[in-house]
Amino acid sequence: MNILLVGSGGREHALAWKISQSNLCKQLYIAPGNPGTAQCGINVEISAQDIKGLQSFCLETDITLVVVGPEAPLVDGITDAFRTEKFKHIGIVGPSAYAAQLEGSKAFAKKFMQKYQIPTAAYLEVTAVNLDEGLAFLQKQNAPYVLKADGLAAGKGVLIIEDLEEATQEIKNMLSGKFGKASETVVIEQFLSGVEFSVFALTDGKEYVLLPEAKDYKRIGEGDMGLNTGGMGAVSPVPFVDDTMWQKVKERIVIPTINGLHGEKMDYSGFVFFGLISVNGEPYVIEYNCRMGDPETEVVIPRIDDDLVPLLLDSAQKKLQHQVLKTTDLFATTVMMVSGGYPGDFEKHKAISGLDQVSGSMIFHAGTRIKDSALVTSGGRVMAITTLDTDFKAAVKTSLANASIINFEGKYYRTDIGFDL
Repeated sequence: MNILLVGSGGREHALAWKISQSNLCKQLYIAPGNPGTAQCGINVEISAQDIKGLQSFCLETDITLVVVGPEAPLVDGITDAFRTEKFKHIGIVGPSAYAAQLEGSKAFAKKFMQKYQIPTAAYLEVTAVNLDEGLAFLQKQNAPYVLKADGLAAGKGVLIIEDLEEATQEIKNMLSGKFGKASETVVIEQFLSGVEFSVFALTDGKEYVLLPEAKDYKRIGEGDMGLNTGGMGAVSPVPFVDDTMWQKVKERIVIPTINGLHGEKMDYSGFVFFGLISVNGEPYVIEYNCRMGDPETEVVIPRIDDDLVPLLLDSAQKKLQHQVLKTTDLFATTVMMVSGGYPGDFEKHKAISGLDQVSGSMIFHAGTRIKDSALVTSGGRVMAITTLDTDFKAAVKTSLANASIINFEGKYYRTDIGFDL
C-alpha cells in the first residue's frame, strides 16, 4: 500500500524509518519531511497543516493510510476532513479534533481525568473573569507553582515558578497574551514531586496496544536545570518502571483512559501519550498528548521488533486487537543536538558536517534542510542521536561520542542524559 506520513521532525524520521521497513509499505511519502526522511521515502512539499493539499495528494497517489505525526493538524481537524464521503476509503491514524482536545486543552484533559477518576494533580481553570479566585487558589498552594497555558504553545506553555509574587505576575502575563490564544485560559496545578516518565498506547478508541515506556529530559541544562525545551534526550526502558508500576499504570490510568474515550464516543484512532510522574511509587498523569512524543519516539520505535504498519492500519480501521508487542531487550538512548541559544533565539542555516564519520548510532533529523546542495540547520532541535546497546551507560557513551563528531556552528547537547537513572 502507499502510505502518507505527515510531519517533518525527529519523531517523523523515526516513524518513517520504521514504516519503510514493512513489507506492506509499497511507497512511503512524507509531507513535508526533512533530509532524513528522504532516506526512507519520498518527501512532498506540502505543509503538515495544509489539509486540503494533503487530501488532494492522497487522491492523486492512491494513498491507503495516512499517519499524522504532529499535534497541530490533529487539533485543526485533519482526521475529521478524512472522515468525509470522498475520503472515507483512506485510513487515518490520529484522533478527531474533539478528541485531540486531550492535548489541545489542558482544562479539557483535566475535566476528563476528573470524570473518569484518573489520578492527577489538583487544579483550577482560570480566565480573566475569575482571576481573583485563581490568585486565591495560588496562595493556598506550596511552592513551586505550576502554571499551564490551556492551549498548544509549542512545548513552552508550562511554567514552574518558585516565588509566589513572580507566579502571580506570570498568571496576569499569560492571560494578557504571553502565549497568544493558548493562554487565554490558564490551568493552575498543584505541584507534584517525583520522577517523570512516559507511556504510550496505540488505540482504535476501544482496544489498545502498549508501546515501550520512555523517560525524556526537558530542561536545557545539565542536571535538569534551566529553561524547558521540546526535549534534550530520552531513554528506554526506564529502570524504575517495574512490573508493579506497569500494573498500576495500566489499571489506574491506561484502561480508564481508553474506557473514557469509548464512553465519550470519541473518534480516536492513533497514539495516546501519557506524561506521568511517580510520587512515592504511585503514578499520576501530568498531561496527555494525542500523538507520540519527541524525542521519546526516537528511543521507543527502535525498540519495537514487530511490524508497525499492520497495527497502524488496524487502529485506523477500528479493528485493533489487544496484544503484547515484541520488543528488544536492548537499551535505547537519544542525545538531542540543538542550535546555540535554543530554546531562546537561535540562528539557522549553519552547515552540518561529520555525519559520514558516525558509527554505532542512528541519526534522526529534526531540524535540518538542504540549502545550496549542503545540509544545514533549520530549527532549534537539529538531530537526535540514538544508540542501542545491552548496557545503558555504553549506549549513552556511544551517542555522546557521535555528538562530538557531528559539527555545526553553535552546537549544544547535554552530556548527562540518563544521569538520574
